[in-house]
Amino acid sequence: MIAVFRLRAPARARLHALRELYRRFFGENTPEARGRRLLAEWLSEEQRAQFEQHRHFDVIGCDSGKRYRIHYGTAANVHEVDASGNATMGWCFVPSGFLVPGDVMLAQKIALETDEKGALALANRFPPATHSEHFYRRPF
Repeated sequence: MIAVFRLRAPARARLHALRELYRRFFGENTPEARGRRLLAEWLSEEQRAQFEQHRHFDVIGCDSGKRYRIHYGTAANVHEVDASGNATMGWCFVPSGFLVPGDVMLAQKIALETDEKGALALANRFPPATHSEHFYRRPF
């Protein structure tokens, strides 16, 4: 390993810049970051703005016209919502494999928008949490 304290100022600055470049490159190319980018590419402008502000976005089911809210996460993160935005039913369905949240959410969005009945036929239903039962979600 290079002894940083022995390097002259210009060499230290170059080493620092190189370290920062690697940090940014690998930080932006993690599976989770790539999944969020892919999800963002598939969201409408309205959905993207909603997701950036609230960490969830709404989709309309292709068969029933019902509104579903997909929250950031990988399981039990889809809620059917009424016209007021209140959750009326929770749905849990995920694609096979070990996927990052962005990839799971994209699969859920596509499933509800293209085969709502098929997705819900496989899903587990659960009662939505009351407002007091919501827990803090770690920001990304």
